Amino acid sequence: MKKDHEQPGSRGPDRPDLDGPDPAPVFGMLFDAHAAPLQRYLARRVGVETAHDLVAETFLVALRRRETYRPEAGTARAWLYGIATNLLRHHVRTETRALNATARLAAAERSVSAGHDGRVAERVDAQLRAAQLAGALAGLSVADRDTLLLVSWAGLEPGEVAEALGIPAGTVRSRLHRIRRWLRANAPEVTTQSTKDDLNEEGIPGRGRR
Repeated sequence: MKKDHEQPGSRGPDRPDLDGPDPAPVFGMLFDAHAAPLQRYLARRVGVETAHDLVAETFLVALRRRETYRPEAGTARAWLYGIATNLLRHHVRTETRALNATARLAAAERSVSAGHDGRVAERVDAQLRAAQLAGALAGLSVADRDTLLLVSWAGLEPGEVAEALGIPAGTVRSRLHRIRRWLRANAPEVTTQSTKDDLNEEGIPGRGRR
């Protein structure tokens, strides 16, 4: 028996059939399931206002190009994040400027922390780690940053990242390995024990240990 939210020919809510005569119900389901987390992910990269516009544009593009989605090739979530990533690349300069501006706060926050009580110092230390991480992210190529943040901030599995970016899963794994080495060599301040809460078991910022 089909569930109420499944469409004729659907492979389930994760891989719906978008080719039906009335796409409204299934796109409503997709929006309810993915718009909010997509908004949060994009807001961390380009700010709330731009993220709001990008979410709307992502679903508009998805609706117009629904015939290109193949359930057997991947999940709808990966497909939507792939569309969003392509749109996001028009805002790379905005993102890079924001990351560099955040990184410049690191020196200022370091000086402010001196002489404050423990609670304030802890808060400033957290802000400092965020600023240091921003500096590291700004130093990555666009492709590497997309790969890293789709895993660490969007929460996609490496296989979904491969689907979203249209690259082999092995390429995603090799990129993540290379990024980890790069971070340890060029941004040791974000890969030390003091920032363990910002890293997963692979040394990738953002997701934390599970």
